[in-house]
Amino acid sequence: MTNPTSSIQRLLDIMARLRDRDTGCPWDVEQTFATIAPYTIEEAYEVADAIDRDDLPALKDELGDLLLQVVFHAQMASEQGAFGFDDVATAISDKMVRRHPHVFGDRARGDADGVRRSWEEIKRAERVDAGDADDSALAGIARGLPEWQRAVKLQARAARVGFDWPGPAPVIDKLHEEIREVEVEFAALADAPDDAAVHERLEDELGDVLFVCANLARHAKVDVGSALRRANAKFERRFRAMERLAKTDGVRMQDLPLEAQEAYWIRAKREEKAPGTGASPPPVEGDR
Repeated sequence: MTNPTSSIQRLLDIMARLRDRDTGCPWDVEQTFATIAPYTIEEAYEVADAIDRDDLPALKDELGDLLLQVVFHAQMASEQGAFGFDDVATAISDKMVRRHPHVFGDRARGDADGVRRSWEEIKRAERVDAGDADDSALAGIARGLPEWQRAVKLQARAARVGFDWPGPAPVIDKLHEEIREVEVEFAALADAPDDAAVHERLEDELGDVLFVCANLARHAKVDVGSALRRANAKFERRFRAMERLAKTDGVRMQDLPLEAQEAYWIRAKREEKAPGTGASPPPVEGDR
């Protein structure tokens, strides 16, 4: 096994050379925090994708790509005299020690829920010490998060002070209510397709539906991002199967009416559920 210190130093040296304005890479030299930020987010999602696929070799590579993002940002900050990689590593090490007094201090260990509450209390104290006057239960939730993730965090924070549905049943009722409001706005849109106010109301109501769905996932202790990734993967898998079936039949999807495409969807779904059984059984009502 290689020495982690020497491996990290090698990576730091490589990044410094890439950013050298005289002999480095022109693309790397012209980057800024803002231009690199989207890549940082993308690499974090690729780490999550490798985990979802239980692909450890890919996870190793993706973690390396994510580490490169940290090194890239630290190098740019160092060039400005703001901070360097060592400062980043020191700051996170200090934070981990500070926020785990049950491990590195004399606080009782407790259970996972107690540890989580302690973590939040320490974070709140850190914000106060830093001069943050926001004492809301919602303080400190990053605005740069994906909105579905921010929705869950907002709801979870509100729940800590008792503002929460008692269980999933009333959340489901609320979801039905919000869907009915969406239906009303779609009806209004049909009557006035160019009305900006109708579009704005429809966006607002669709946002409410998504917000309630995130809340329902939270009550189910289901990660919204993971659930949506699974849904995306399922759709992609079945749509590609549709295309394969149509190609085998000598037809193109884009040349088929919706009803015929729907038939291929049903075939793809049923073959996925019963692989290797030969001819698919006839579709049943509501099979989609």
